[in-house]
Amino acid sequence: MTHPFAIAGRAIGPGQPPYVIAELSGNHNGRLDRALALVDAAAAAGADAVKLQTFSPGGITLDHDGPDFMVTGGPWGGRTLFDLYSETALPFDWHAPIFARAAERGLACFSSVFDEEGLSFLDRFDPPAYKIASLELFDLPLIRRVAARGKPMILSTGTAWLGEIEAAVNAARGAGCRELVLLRCTTAYPALAAEAKLAAIPHLAATFGAVVGLSDHTLGHEVATAAVALGAAVIEKHLTLARADGGADAAFSLEPAEFAALVAAARTAWSAVGEVAYGPSPGEMPALRYRRSLYVVRDMAAGQRFTPETVRSVRPGFGLPPDALGQVLEGRAAMPIARGTALAWHHVAAADQSSDGSSSG
Repeated sequence: MTHPFAIAGRAIGPGQPPYVIAELSGNHNGRLDRALALVDAAAAAGADAVKLQTFSPGGITLDHDGPDFMVTGGPWGGRTLFDLYSETALPFDWHAPIFARAAERGLACFSSVFDEEGLSFLDRFDPPAYKIASLELFDLPLIRRVAARGKPMILSTGTAWLGEIEAAVNAARGAGCRELVLLRCTTAYPALAAEAKLAAIPHLAATFGAVVGLSDHTLGHEVATAAVALGAAVIEKHLTLARADGGADAAFSLEPAEFAALVAAARTAWSAVGEVAYGPSPGEMPALRYRRSLYVVRDMAAGQRFTPETVRSVRPGFGLPPDALGQVLEGRAAMPIARGTALAWHHVAAADQSSDGSSSG
């Protein structure tokens, strides 16, 4: 069974409200003041954490314009990888003010790591968790180095086959990670709702005994809300101040009001899922009176036989249960009964009894 654990003091996992991460990514648009404003917006929207991406362009790819290094299709088609990552990279010297602003706003702050340089740099901030991006899930040496820090790890699983996820999980756990989150992810920008395959969420949880969530690149918040209903304990979504401002990730990011709606919807979905329980809820208690029961529907004299014309199953529920009708129809009225009386057993006498209990024959 998967047990909850905490990131920066906030418990996540079974029985806990969804942990919502605002992904800042490249939506800083090259300005530190905008990056700090994104942290403020995440806090105002109700996020639990902000997540950065810590890399240098040369640490993630080569400065090369050969065919292998060109982006094909999608919002970044025609650009080189180095050019794209140069635009979106978060300068290393911005990390300190961003971590500080997150702390001021009561948000956890951590980052995706892509290489040893970024991992070593992040050590100075003692982040409460680390993220491994989908396309780094296959870098098992990197996963082992991160796991050795002994912090919670979040592994995004976009593009991965089940066996590849298993290899990554084994690498993380084998190197010392005991608190693991797996994120279902579709690595497309934007992603289609039809490709979200949210049914994998409970399957991942059962297969790996890990806390499971969703890294969502679809438009809107409907897919993320549905994921929570299927057991997602963590939701990660890109945040921008305004899509009209542009930027590499703006087209599939939520604006602050939309992100707040996501947070509210995710927590409502979690509350609605609840736990396995039957019987009336507190809110249903008033409705119990409107269940069906047996009522006298015509005035009856003492000794008169009960018939379908004198007794019916109707609402409300203060009379005998409907299933008692067969037994009632074998009897007589033990006393005069007015129309609209909720039938009780003291109203019913055996068919061979008069109203005073003597033989009717």
